[in-house]
Amino acid sequence: MIKAMADQWIIRVRGKEYGPVDIETLREWKNEGRLLPDNEARQPDAGAVTSTEEILWTTAAKIPGLFTIAVAGAGTAGQFAQPPLQQHRSFAQILAETLRIYRKGFLQFLFLTLLVVLPSVCAQLISAWMETVPNATADPRALVAGAFALCMTVLWMMLKPVYIAGIQILTVELAAGRRIGFLAALNEAVRFWPRVAVLCIFVYGVFLLLMVFAFLIALMVAAGASSLIVVFLALGLLVLQVWMFGRFFVNVLFWQQFAVLENAGVAESVRESRNLARSGRDRPWFQRPLWQGVLIASIWFAFVLAISLGPEWPTLQHYFNQLATTQDPQALLQNLAAAQQARGFDIFSFALNFVQRILQPLLGIAFVVLYLDSRTRDVESEAAPLEELRS
Repeated sequence: MIKAMADQWIIRVRGKEYGPVDIETLREWKNEGRLLPDNEARQPDAGAVTSTEEILWTTAAKIPGLFTIAVAGAGTAGQFAQPPLQQHRSFAQILAETLRIYRKGFLQFLFLTLLVVLPSVCAQLISAWMETVPNATADPRALVAGAFALCMTVLWMMLKPVYIAGIQILTVELAAGRRIGFLAALNEAVRFWPRVAVLCIFVYGVFLLLMVFAFLIALMVAAGASSLIVVFLALGLLVLQVWMFGRFFVNVLFWQQFAVLENAGVAESVRESRNLARSGRDRPWFQRPLWQGVLIASIWFAFVLAISLGPEWPTLQHYFNQLATTQDPQALLQNLAAAQQARGFDIFSFALNFVQRILQPLLGIAFVVLYLDSRTRDVESEAAPLEELRS
């Protein structure tokens, strides 16, 4: 009887107590979204021990076996302890939490980033060296270097899914106030490789096809610029391409979080990502996951453009001026390509690109924080209130 009481708990929400109930009932409440990690909890016999409030009550997150992390076990892969969210975060608080998590786990995020950055850097450096070798196709050193660069590119592609999964795991652990070793996080991330790799091929493949579609539209305009019908047709296709790009972007906004943190399958990850992105329609538009995610992505893309185009802006401005006055656009493009080849390897642009790669985990962290906050909002709005379980 004493053991049975020790396995039972009382939950308190807004001053009201529910229970006592056993651990299985608590798990049912958790799976239904009615029990959150930060809800207060105590055992029925705790009141007989002490009346001190700070000692009497704990949180549901500390109940053994309820919100503990269990990854890669049979039937439990991807079930991570959700961090306690004391209140819904504003957009500014989401950004602040992102910076706090990145600062707290900087070394772990740095090591994870270097896994994918170093192969990419090696491939870029070798490619830059090969451009300086005359008659590279007949030079054995250039052939060996080209093969090595190809291997580094393939290695980068193979490690990308591990990097994506690692960002999710490290972020949710640090957000919950726990520290996970880098090797432990890497080991767990590797287990998600097949699913994340398939999703990477699908998501990035579709975006690539949409970009190719836009390029073909540009070629259509260039080839038939004198025809008004071709121009209007190209504009219509461009509108269609923008619509498809935006719609697909919305559907895959949270695919990484569902694939890793929710252990969802390929199709389920895309479906749940779409549902979460379109949720919150009862809230103001700036509090919805869709627009907050778009704003996060826009801030990051603006930063990347500033990093990439900032040093090149005087040169680009010069060529824009020439493009506005030239009578031969093809000759201008040839001059641009020749100038770029003569310029060779730019160490300053390379350094800025490296800095951008080091900071890129911020984008993944921000989406994990937004995902956790959005999921908590949806649970509270859609699940039946815990008050209905009052005994």
